[in-house]
Amino acid sequence: MDWGTELWDQYDIIDKHTQSGLELVEKYVKFVKERTEIEQNYAKQLRNLSKKYNLKRSSKDDLESRLSTYQAFLDILNEMNDYAGQRELIAENMMMNICIDLTKYLQELKLERKTYLMEAKKAQQCLESTYKQLDSSKKRFEREWREAERAAQYAEKTDQDINATKADVEKAKQQAHMRAHIAEECKNDYAAQLQKYNKEQSQFYFNDMPLIFNKLQDLDERRVKKLAQGYILFSDTEKHVMPIIGKCLEGITKAGTNVNERNDSIAVIEQNKSGFERPGDLEFEDYSQGINRASSDSSLGTPKGHVDLPGKNRSKNFWLFSKKSKPTVTEDFAHLPPEQRRKRLQQKLDEICKELQKEVDQSEALGKMKDVYEKNPQMGDPASLASQISQTSQNIERLRGEVNKYETWLAEAGGRGDTVRHKTQTFNNNGAHDVQRYHYFLLIDIMFDTMRCCLCCTFFFFPISPDGAHSDESTPDPSQAIYAEFDDDFEDEELSAPIGKCTAMYNFPGASEGTISMQEGEVLAVVEEDKGDGWTRVRRNNGDEGYIPTSYVTINLNK
Repeated sequence: MDWGTELWDQYDIIDKHTQSGLELVEKYVKFVKERTEIEQNYAKQLRNLSKKYNLKRSSKDDLESRLSTYQAFLDILNEMNDYAGQRELIAENMMMNICIDLTKYLQELKLERKTYLMEAKKAQQCLESTYKQLDSSKKRFEREWREAERAAQYAEKTDQDINATKADVEKAKQQAHMRAHIAEECKNDYAAQLQKYNKEQSQFYFNDMPLIFNKLQDLDERRVKKLAQGYILFSDTEKHVMPIIGKCLEGITKAGTNVNERNDSIAVIEQNKSGFERPGDLEFEDYSQGINRASSDSSLGTPKGHVDLPGKNRSKNFWLFSKKSKPTVTEDFAHLPPEQRRKRLQQKLDEICKELQKEVDQSEALGKMKDVYEKNPQMGDPASLASQISQTSQNIERLRGEVNKYETWLAEAGGRGDTVRHKTQTFNNNGAHDVQRYHYFLLIDIMFDTMRCCLCCTFFFFPISPDGAHSDESTPDPSQAIYAEFDDDFEDEELSAPIGKCTAMYNFPGASEGTISMQEGEVLAVVEEDKGDGWTRVRRNNGDEGYIPTSYVTINLNK
């Protein structure tokens, strides 16, 4: 059934209905916008909540950081942060796919409806104009016909009047004939206008308006269909992220199952074990031995020596149940129990050794750079490195003194100071220690920083012959000697070994810088574990590396 056939005379109803339909679309768009604001506020509150309750580690030795309950709670906070991200994604998708899309579509419908209504109004005005012309011709015909009748009656009356002259009679007849002719012309014009109006009226009611009404019907049906799709998207937008939200909730459940009360108890023991022996039994103190009666005295004699009165030492401090005063922190950690002191001394010694190793590596790098400058003066002035070399040497001596000091304290505490001492003795100014690879990169970085300053001078040391080749007097290319020294080391560089594998559960475009795309079901090697920011670094078989969302994959780490 069509509006043009069934509602041919209900223009006002159609106008009101289509306007109400557009207003419904506007109302739904406003509803979805408010829903997105709720989702965004909800996500913001969840993020703030996770941030508020995120346990800040005061120290890497903090006991809580080693407990499974602590790690589980951190996992829950991370999952809630990811959950908040999914709520933000819901708001974003609703805004893009529903609000913006429907708003744009609504503007198109309004413009289209306005066009159809203007066409209807134009057709109506055209019909009204024709009707006015018909009415005007009809009134003119009526007026002229009456005038013709009066002229005919006057001519007949004049003809019968015996007093009228022949000229008067002839004039009256001519006037009646003229009026009759004019009336006939008006009649013909009225008939033509009536025929024209009837034709246009038929065109208006049977063709023009039905066509416009049918167009408005099609517009309204398309509006209804688009609005229905918007209703479905309202649900599908949330359904789309439900699998990831489910993963977040599964992660929270997994965090609870990963709590191990036995391991937490062991961690408490390892963290707080003092190493003291339990106190032994107290010996009996016989105060009566100090009371001796003199044979020559009739009264009790004075006790010889110092005698503790009964009850004087009864205020023994049972430290197990009493509050301990806060000890004074000392550099050698003597304020700690033996077991904890050994651990802290060993940890401090390891830190100093790492710092010492770094200084030794830097010293060797500076030494190699100085040799390069001495062999190739155009690369830089060896004297410019003197202050750095001197400062590094002072740092090495200071750190060696620290190592010796902490080794002594560790030996006193019963630790394995000799092993550490043997390790630290391998450090020397001549670079006999097997230097880690990263000091080569440090050397090259320093070298390139210096080369930037002297590149403009290179052409003075490498003159070019007219044919474009180096002249015989030119100095050999120093870069060949520089890089040849490190070629063997760089050839041994390998990619870091994977720590596990992961399987993609969803597609990820990897459009942002530093990310990598993946397809659902794709297996990738895990290079770097998630550090709490929601991203995991992976590698393909072809060597491509990048970050992917942790919640988009299932990860199996190597044990």
